[in-house]
Amino acid sequence: MKVDNFRLQLGKKEYIPIVVGGMGVNISTTELALAAERLGGIGHISDAEVCHVCDQLFSTSYTTRKRKKYSYNAGNRDKFDVHFDLGELAEAQKMYVEHTVSQKSGNGAIFMNCMEKLTMRDSSETLQTRLSAAMDAGIDGLTLAAGLNLRTLDLIKDHPRFHDVKIGIIISSLRALNIFLKRAIKLRRIPDYIIVEGPLAGGHLGFGPEDWKSYNLYTIVKEVLDFLKSEDLTIPVIPAGGIFTGTDAVKFLETGASAVQVATRFTITKESGLPYDVKQRYINTEKGDIVVNTVSPTGYPMRMLRSSPVLNYAIKPNCEGFGYLLDNKGRCGYIESFYRALEAGKKGRRMEITDQTCLCTGMAKYDCWTCGDTAWRLKETTNKMAEGSWQLPAAEDIFLDYRFSEDHHIQKPSPEERVNS
Repeated sequence: MKVDNFRLQLGKKEYIPIVVGGMGVNISTTELALAAERLGGIGHISDAEVCHVCDQLFSTSYTTRKRKKYSYNAGNRDKFDVHFDLGELAEAQKMYVEHTVSQKSGNGAIFMNCMEKLTMRDSSETLQTRLSAAMDAGIDGLTLAAGLNLRTLDLIKDHPRFHDVKIGIIISSLRALNIFLKRAIKLRRIPDYIIVEGPLAGGHLGFGPEDWKSYNLYTIVKEVLDFLKSEDLTIPVIPAGGIFTGTDAVKFLETGASAVQVATRFTITKESGLPYDVKQRYINTEKGDIVVNTVSPTGYPMRMLRSSPVLNYAIKPNCEGFGYLLDNKGRCGYIESFYRALEAGKKGRRMEITDQTCLCTGMAKYDCWTCGDTAWRLKETTNKMAEGSWQLPAAEDIFLDYRFSEDHHIQKPSPEERVNS
């Protein structure tokens, strides 16, 4: 059996059952999402740090204006005064989404991964703004991710596209699904799809710092499928995390899943937003180079490369320009760690911060090298060049490999001229 033997049904539309995950900040680029859409699947973009993303793509100056506005507060550990301009936030979100969806050319769809943990100093207001603006701009679907917020549906229930746009949730347990569904049923807006993210995924994990080791994706997916059947609910279930081959995907599809979400193999594509040298690092990764840590100010454990520059950060917080993780009182774990280290520092010694990192700056600079548990296998998927570097596959190469491969075979991209025979 191949992935191509199955189809994902969402409403009245049918898709190739391959969903490319929404990796931020702008790792899942417009180009990557469009490649999946053109091939009949679903591609995600991410709204993580969308103002900064627009500054890079369209030469806007949202970050600069915000930094100038609050420059008086740059030396203050209290960030209570720092807010995003909701009008500019909506403008940036619309610009980014319209730029992407206007280029659709296939039968697939473009979804947006909306990171609910980006509290941005005003959690409800900024989340409502981002979701509403994405719908205004024509996004096909919204995937609610990075911290399931039970109030999210309430924030957009009056939007004219509330029952039109596809809305999905990312969960890591049946318990989380149960809690969310109770509120969704009251609003008569059951999610259109459920992404079940297991413990082998990249980036933030929906488990405790240690208990992620006690779970496996297949078991969680089976629990969710059995629960939905018992409740007579027909909602597509989409497993994610650790699905490295088409054969891995077929295992879940034969069990009753409707599609799979994949991401790690797409980090090294030509279309991925990661810098070239970082893609080479990913391919050269060995199993021992991957670590799950607790340095994220969100409180969630994260999986990344051990060599990520963000793990050595001791930089001044840039909340006046960024501030995407400031809570509603203007606090962030990294700010506290930074000022504790500053006060305890000794003259002539480099300041060290080991318990937290400045995730906003790290993600913006591509210094936070998040990856799935299977990243060490990336060298199996491409060709080594004569001078020692690795060929970067196109997103289409990987998408088609997932779609048509059998027996865990991985079809490498056609060798370029400089590749060893």
